[in-house]
Amino acid sequence: MNKGIVYLVGAGPGDVGLLTLKGLKAIQEADVIVYDRLANPRLLSFAKPGCEMIYCGKTPDHHTLKQEEINALLVDLAGKHKVVTRLKGGDPFVFGRGGEEGEALHEAGYPFEVVPGITSAIAVPAYAGIPVTHRHLTSTFTVITGHEDPTKDDSQINWQRLGEDPGTLIFLMGVGRLQGIVQQLMRYGKAPETPVALTRWGTRPEQATVTGSLDTIVDIVEKAGFTSPAIIIIGEVVKMRDTLAWFEQKPLFGQRILVTRAREQASALSEQIEALGGEAVEAPMIHVQKPKDEAPLLAAIEDLARYQWVIFTSTNGVRYFFENLLACGKDVRALANAKLCAIGTKTAQALLDKGLRVEVVPEVFRAEAIAEALQGRIASGDEVLIPRSSLGRQVLIDELEKMGATVHDVVTYETVEADLPEGGLTSLLEDRCISAVTFTSSSTVHNFMKLLGNRLDLLESLKLVSIGPITTSTLAKYDLKPDVEAEVYTIDGVVNALKTL
Repeated sequence: MNKGIVYLVGAGPGDVGLLTLKGLKAIQEADVIVYDRLANPRLLSFAKPGCEMIYCGKTPDHHTLKQEEINALLVDLAGKHKVVTRLKGGDPFVFGRGGEEGEALHEAGYPFEVVPGITSAIAVPAYAGIPVTHRHLTSTFTVITGHEDPTKDDSQINWQRLGEDPGTLIFLMGVGRLQGIVQQLMRYGKAPETPVALTRWGTRPEQATVTGSLDTIVDIVEKAGFTSPAIIIIGEVVKMRDTLAWFEQKPLFGQRILVTRAREQASALSEQIEALGGEAVEAPMIHVQKPKDEAPLLAAIEDLARYQWVIFTSTNGVRYFFENLLACGKDVRALANAKLCAIGTKTAQALLDKGLRVEVVPEVFRAEAIAEALQGRIASGDEVLIPRSSLGRQVLIDELEKMGATVHDVVTYETVEADLPEGGLTSLLEDRCISAVTFTSSSTVHNFMKLLGNRLDLLESLKLVSIGPITTSTLAKYDLKPDVEAEVYTIDGVVNALKTL
């Protein structure tokens, strides 16, 4: 029997950054991932190519799979795959039924490991500005299931003890039982004026909190239309929210932003969005790959000594150029005779990381600015190598040839359409409450519009962000105008533009 291992991984409460390093490793190594509705879908982007994804989400009124079916599924998958990762919201062993899944695997003879996650019981209050303990208020907190009917006679919850407990009480999954919970607590001694908070979708853009007291909170929740998933926090620590609420103050809080860059580059933009309180949804419109015909690039590398200038127009160009340089048995010394030009500080930094300083970086990061910056530097008869994308613009070649240079424009990588599933973009826009879309190149615009098809209605509620004038002009071809264009044509510029929305 094939002895696959199953990782029962806590995905945390929603913020991707709260996943543990061990949890990330389990996702990256998985052959198949079984995930629920409380696991942030962006965590799936860390999986290796070809990893199978199986959704088994549950809502209070609908189960895609019953728990017994999930247990059986994990056992079945463990017999077919080397690594199975069960991705569960929060922590597997804090009302996560991970114990039952572990039992099923043990009985079937399959090894498993538990990877703890940050439970919503502490993370969600923290993101709402409510510490579960505070030296001047309470030294204890208790986590209680909110699923159980508070009025049943054979309750496993000791309501008398909770009513007398001076510490913080945290009920998970208890919105539907709120009235019974507060009634039981007041019945057993909790003062009606005891502070209460409910936070739903904590750590995510939809995070919202309402506060009140035991005798008012039910009406407040009903008027606010609060639904699951939300947690209930009861105790004096709720009063700290006015002082300690921090997450809602971040500049991109409440925004879910579509990142259309190639997956190989998306993380840099996604991480900045998330650091500012937004949530990045990665839907790569393009994919970067080796050129089908590498012969021209390899020939240029073999004859590098002939070039007086080498112009790099992107970090991808740097990456693929040096991969081929090393594959040819050469290193940076092969560029000893050439001066270097880079379009943008990130590209210049990528070269500096290789130990190479750049002579010219234009102030404006576009092809026309390169030509302007090289005026007076390039002599008639100079040979110039431009290792770049298959979609490189002709304008740079034309301007350099006007200076008398001989230009060798070599395809170093190809930009192709990403393989999103049919209907994947439209369903994403319909389901994920996207507030803005970032376009970082003309190719991201073209492929976005191709995948959007005739669903132009989905653009009505979206803010469009362009990295610069070339991308903006491409949007104009589709009769679209960005809500904001980056002042500096870089990812940092896009992030700064997002802050102004």
